[in-house]
Amino acid sequence: MDEERMELQVIVASTREGRQGPAVGAWFERLARAHGGFDVRVVDLAEVDLPMFDEPGHPRFGKYEREHTREWSRTVDAADAFVVVTPEYDHVPPASLLNALQYLVREWAYKPVGFVSYGGVSAGTRGVQVTKQAALALRMVPVPEAVAVPFFAQHLDQETGIFDPGEVQERAGIAMLDELLKLAGALRPLREGQPA
Repeated sequence: MDEERMELQVIVASTREGRQGPAVGAWFERLARAHGGFDVRVVDLAEVDLPMFDEPGHPRFGKYEREHTREWSRTVDAADAFVVVTPEYDHVPPASLLNALQYLVREWAYKPVGFVSYGGVSAGTRGVQVTKQAALALRMVPVPEAVAVPFFAQHLDQETGIFDPGEVQERAGIAMLDELLKLAGALRPLREGQPA
């Protein structure tokens, strides 16, 4: 990987059986790779498979006793920016997403985050607003640009499993990527100045 290029992690938040998050995430991954500003890595929380937060110490100290926490710390630490691909359940984000955020502190700090949300009429936006509060507490920098896909199932090809929400959402995604790239670069000195 080019030392000058930054890593964007596309985090697929939903972990339930029958989820459509991977299809939505694959669409955004293609868009991000075509954008070309970042090295792109997909992080699927179903594959990460974190148990409910189980570290005995507060994560702000970074003294992790569990191997799954140490591995999650290494993954998140490698990123310069994030895009979270998420639905909402009962007007809030999936528990898997909040759990993943709450495992760590330092590793999230001074990194921009954008959101690709999907759902019914609200397009997952209420869950995103709750997630932004948690992200701000972790010193992440949410960008205002976003992709929000209402009635997302109409954009999912049931035969192929390919998700394509169309040109308007593609333009929104590109605008979000442009902003993430600017902020990731601007925040880099703060990330590099953090204690290990």
